[in-house]
Amino acid sequence: MSTLVKNIVRFILLILFQVYVLDKIHLHQMVTPYIYMLFIIWMPFKLSRGWQMILAFVLGFTLDSFRHNPGFHASACVLIAYFRPFFINILIPQEGADANYEEPSVKSMGGFLPYMIYAGMLTLIHHGWLFMLEAWQIGNVWYFIIKTLTSTAISLLLIIITELLFSRKQQFRTNTV
Repeated sequence: MSTLVKNIVRFILLILFQVYVLDKIHLHQMVTPYIYMLFIIWMPFKLSRGWQMILAFVLGFTLDSFRHNPGFHASACVLIAYFRPFFINILIPQEGADANYEEPSVKSMGGFLPYMIYAGMLTLIHHGWLFMLEAWQIGNVWYFIIKTLTSTAISLLLIIITELLFSRKQQFRTNTV
């Protein structure tokens, strides 16, 4: 399957799963699981930062249109798309896996821990920004911190489950013909 078709299918499935399954789950108003931003986490290495931010905006705007929010998710998605290359550059093995693999994964990032740091930091930034925008203030700091941390933990658990269920087989590409 081509990269374009694969990413279009991912986009549609992640949005539909978020809207019709995860948006129905609210545990004591403290946990709101989000997995749709996995589309941004799994974007190809070779995609330019401009295209990453445009696609992130489209992803967030699509979810906002289902939820009737005025750009909250679009803003959070663009923010993590902006920070994504920084985390990849910091966490990627020195041998340059971005040149040898197509997209971030446990294998391409050199193990489970670097991949979870990468996904965890982007998820934490996404949730923190989103919940701050929803409240328009941090008013009750403990509520904000607890909601951000618990939602991040549940979202990361869903990301791990998704990684285990939908194994993305990536082959190591070499420069030889």
